[in-house]
Amino acid sequence: MPRQLTFGPSVLVLSLALGGMQPLLAQRGESLPAPALEVWPVRGGVYMLVGAGGNTTVQVGDDGVLIVDTKLASVAEPLLAAIRDLSSKPIRYVINTHAHADHVGSNEPIARAGSTIAGGNVSGTIADAGEGATVIAHENVLVRMSGQEPPPPFEAWPTATFFVPQKDLFFNREAVQIMHMPTAHTDGDSIVFFRRSDVISAGDVFATTLYPVIRPEDGGNIQGVVAALNYIIELCVPEEKQEGGTMVIPGHGRLADEADVVEYRDMLTIIRDRIQSMIDMGMSLRQVQAARPTRDYDARYGAVDGFWTTEQFVAAVYTNLMEINDGG
Repeated sequence: MPRQLTFGPSVLVLSLALGGMQPLLAQRGESLPAPALEVWPVRGGVYMLVGAGGNTTVQVGDDGVLIVDTKLASVAEPLLAAIRDLSSKPIRYVINTHAHADHVGSNEPIARAGSTIAGGNVSGTIADAGEGATVIAHENVLVRMSGQEPPPPFEAWPTATFFVPQKDLFFNREAVQIMHMPTAHTDGDSIVFFRRSDVISAGDVFATTLYPVIRPEDGGNIQGVVAALNYIIELCVPEEKQEGGTMVIPGHGRLADEADVVEYRDMLTIIRDRIQSMIDMGMSLRQVQAARPTRDYDARYGAVDGFWTTEQFVAAVYTNLMEINDGG
């Protein structure tokens, strides 16, 4: 069972906006329910923190604490309290799966609460090099964050970027692999694979609650999302009858396994192929949207309002496929 942590009253409304959840100021003087974070043990020293933004993955052990994604800026204090409830060890690493505010919002205070690693001392323990945890992300995440208007605080930006397909760490007695998923949800997406624990933190290339958010201005592409899902499926090993085994923490939604990722991949592949067939018949975007190629999946993943509607998703897929057809 999860542990539910609630904290003091908030004057922020958490609402969906532009690629993820972002805070909006509530009406002055209005008291709103406190944000609640649920802490789900996944396997070994890996936990999933749910609520108030994208899912956060926390790995704890003798070496300290590693965090994947930091939710919204408005919940930094309860997020840090939840992490401290799991471990009093230093926060060493923060990994960002992409640049959207519901996944990087609390970077600054969470990183500030940690300390970087200098290396092993004579007794073999890890020594502190200075204040602030190392924030790791693909270089495109730094490009996106620094190019925003206005940009987030400089202290929230990644301090260690990579441009190769994969960056490896060994932390808390297990290999941690950070794998770039190009042109998927964004152009800076990464998944994080905890090899000994057999847990994948997927970021927003996989969700159990909505169609993938694909925005051309962020480098998003339906083909890249499908390719990223196929890569996750290759990493997963089910335990029995295609259930259990490798656990997958989605960017949004419940804890999943390979079968859930396969279902999501198949859904996207079917919708993509339907839209491509409609394009081949010469249908316009308006005609494709009216034909509702997502009809049989809308009850689970669709939305008629909010930050990411079904019509927006269909438009994004249509645009991606038209660019491919035009040789773009």
